[in-house]
Amino acid sequence: MRQNGPVSTPNFAGAVDLGALASQKEQQRKTDAALAGAPAGLIFDVTAANFQTEVMDRSMTVPVILDLWATWCGPCKQLSPLLERLAAEDGGRWVLAKVDVDAEQQIAAAFQVQSIPSVFAVIGGQVAPLFQGALPEAQLRQAIDKVLEVAASQGITGSLEGAEEPVQEEPPGDPRFDAAVTAIDAGDWGAARAAYQVILNESPADADASAGLAMVDLYERTEGIDPAAVLAAAADTTNVQAQMSAADVEALQGSWSEAFTRLIDVVRITSGDERESVRNRLIELFTLAGDDPAVPKARTALASALF
Repeated sequence: MRQNGPVSTPNFAGAVDLGALASQKEQQRKTDAALAGAPAGLIFDVTAANFQTEVMDRSMTVPVILDLWATWCGPCKQLSPLLERLAAEDGGRWVLAKVDVDAEQQIAAAFQVQSIPSVFAVIGGQVAPLFQGALPEAQLRQAIDKVLEVAASQGITGSLEGAEEPVQEEPPGDPRFDAAVTAIDAGDWGAARAAYQVILNESPADADASAGLAMVDLYERTEGIDPAAVLAAAADTTNVQAQMSAADVEALQGSWSEAFTRLIDVVRITSGDERESVRNRLIELFTLAGDDPAVPKARTALASALF
């Protein structure tokens, strides 16, 4: 995908084009000033995973300019700040989607990119090539104005700030989960636990029900406690129950890394049934933490502590 230069080129090792560098810095200064007052979400990075929603779906309400670039590309360093500044100056009449072709080779291949920068317009789900290479500001403005004109002719005149969000209908609730939530709101831990258990009996792999059951257990264990007193009691690192209670408090506070580290340290100094109890508590907290970044590291540390 990267374009090779001519075979024979003079060797100016260490030379720096100060004029071009100064121009890039001035362009970036203007861009930064323009972006300071721009609406959020005006410029964003695109991946293969979010291309449909961020580019194709969004283009149904506001024109999308797609900038395919790379970090090693000199002309990209001139064009990208200019595109960003014009996007900011237009205040959301169109949005700028940026694709790093080295990181997103699937998108580059789909667009049959031969050289970069390559710029496309996406209007109403339809993709049209605009130009390749870095254009002067006047020509770039003409190209963008043409995009806005074509979009308007198709009735796509929304803006980032003015475009109405689609109304999301509330999905029908699951009465089994509704029963659990009602019981939790009432502080009836037994009823909530029973409601989640009904779901797990029917669907043992239901992750939401598993997390719900773990949450109910945590709420019940920590009901009426004094968090400061519990954490103070945990100063005694040999008191296994105090450490487990302190980990519960840290979990309630969202301090997952601290809770995991505390219990893994306990696993290292215990054995038998006591160790198994702590390990089970850790697994329960992993379920509650879900996708928190602390979970994978803690799982690895637990495996090391056990074996």
